[in-house]
Amino acid sequence: MRKIITLCLLFVATASFSQTKEELQALKKSKQDSINALQAKVDDLQKQIDKYPGWHYGAFGTIGANLSEFNNWYAQGSPNNSAGNITITANPYAKLNRETFFWYNNANINLSWVKFDDKDDPTDNKDFRQATDVFTLTSLYGYKFNEKLAASALGEYRTTLLNNFNDPGYLDLGIGITWTPISDLVIVAHPLNYNFVFSNDDTIFESSLGAKIVANYGKSFGKLKLKSNLSMFQSYESSDLSNWTWTNAFSYEVWKGIGLGFEFGLRDNKQEAVNYFVNTLGETDTTFDNVDNKLQTYWTFGLSYAF
Repeated sequence: MRKIITLCLLFVATASFSQTKEELQALKKSKQDSINALQAKVDDLQKQIDKYPGWHYGAFGTIGANLSEFNNWYAQGSPNNSAGNITITANPYAKLNRETFFWYNNANINLSWVKFDDKDDPTDNKDFRQATDVFTLTSLYGYKFNEKLAASALGEYRTTLLNNFNDPGYLDLGIGITWTPISDLVIVAHPLNYNFVFSNDDTIFESSLGAKIVANYGKSFGKLKLKSNLSMFQSYESSDLSNWTWTNAFSYEVWKGIGLGFEFGLRDNKQEAVNYFVNTLGETDTTFDNVDNKLQTYWTFGLSYAF
């Protein structure tokens, strides 16, 4: 009889616990639905604020680091070594939007360092070395004909920061039209643009007149943010002097502006290819006609930040 009573009590306790757990789960779902509804309202208000005329500032990027050290780890070819890589990307912006004009400013910075120190090799480099070095600064001013079309002037500067600053450096100055078909997309078409090239080697790098095309897209989908920028210069003098760069950055917020970020970039620049083969590899017989101008690429993955 006692066993029967004990089993009944256990059954009742279990049923009560299950019922309590289900009630808590239902209550949690109700609260989460309320939070989601409030967050949607907050996001909608932020969109309205962003469209309001005036200055808007912000930035997002990626930070990645990997450090390691091995001592007497005989299973590998270099049992005593110290290695690591550090990557920092940043995409800051400052935008002014008025009823009759706008002024958009943004930058793209991507820096990384790597090292592999074989402690058993006294000639090995123990320091971090520059691996990625990208710096772009863009400023676009436009006088509005209407909400979608404006006469515009663009200044864009591209170079490296850690190594060979301004050698080469590229400065585009031009005028034309800017079209904003939707609030998240800006397309610049400047048929009158001069591409100034700064370099110690004037036999390879050359400035020229041409057309400038820029497309910039930025959008947030909840916690996912993305930015894509295409910058293209088409020289009127020779296709050898033309170049383009396309960068894309994605970030997913996990907690209070911190999350995961991924960025990749593509570039084509024949002048840089010739310069690399001639001045870095020492292949002095390389010309614009026979250079192996491969597509330039990079990608970065790590922790992301936004504010």
